[in-house]
Amino acid sequence: MMGEWKLTQSYDFGGRSVRYGRSGDGPPMVLVHGTPWSSFNLRHLIRRLSRDYTVYFFDLLGYGQSSKEKGDVSLGVQNEVLNGLLDHWALDEPIIVGHDFGGATALRTHLLNGRRFRKIILIDPVAVSPWGSPFFQHVNAHEAAFTGLPDYIHDAVVRTYVETAAFKPLDAATLDGIVAPWTGDAGKAAFYRQMAQADSRFTDEAQAFYHTITTPTLILWGREDSWIPLERGQELNEMIPGSVLRVIDDAGHLVIEEKPEELLAEILDFIQA
Repeated sequence: MMGEWKLTQSYDFGGRSVRYGRSGDGPPMVLVHGTPWSSFNLRHLIRRLSRDYTVYFFDLLGYGQSSKEKGDVSLGVQNEVLNGLLDHWALDEPIIVGHDFGGATALRTHLLNGRRFRKIILIDPVAVSPWGSPFFQHVNAHEAAFTGLPDYIHDAVVRTYVETAAFKPLDAATLDGIVAPWTGDAGKAAFYRQMAQADSRFTDEAQAFYHTITTPTLILWGREDSWIPLERGQELNEMIPGSVLRVIDDAGHLVIEEKPEELLAEILDFIQA
């Protein structure tokens, strides 16, 4: 299935390629994936939302089909990538949807780059400190050792790690699609690079301004999220004035794969209200 998922257009960010796509017709909407995901994982949302909206989607720098060469792929650069893409697409005030790191990227772009959005939708976002699993911290301390793993061990590490994001087992095609960008020497290095560069100071920078958000904001959370517990979503809901929190049952952190129809119902209700 990943072989069918191709981002056909490219944006140059400081000499590095950011791959993107566009689908549908209507008011503009931008979808931003998280880690260790790619726009592939947003495909269910893209297909439905593009019936009513012009949906813009891309792979974060260092992820998916975008450039995986050495360099900054932290949250500290991803909002600059999004900010540049919004100019490239000539979008003034789109709806923004962000999952995981994509939620943090959307919030940083709004609060630190001053980009206006018509509505903000956050799905299990990395937004409230502390965050970062023990595995992240271990990779942070031993990045070179992980990059040197034999391919078959690396593949097992990625698959096992990814599976912990879902409440119920993922089907083989979905799992293959998630793992595919992280294979080969460049993919392997990129997988550990983005973990090694994870730092909660990037969310702290934005968190200080959550109380200033006046844009209508919807927070969606998988009730069984073991990566970022629901309590973080409840805290975020209290930090953003007037925000709405909706919980999706029987779904984990990868709710975008597990319960896309329920997510879509909540998203469409919110943006069409």
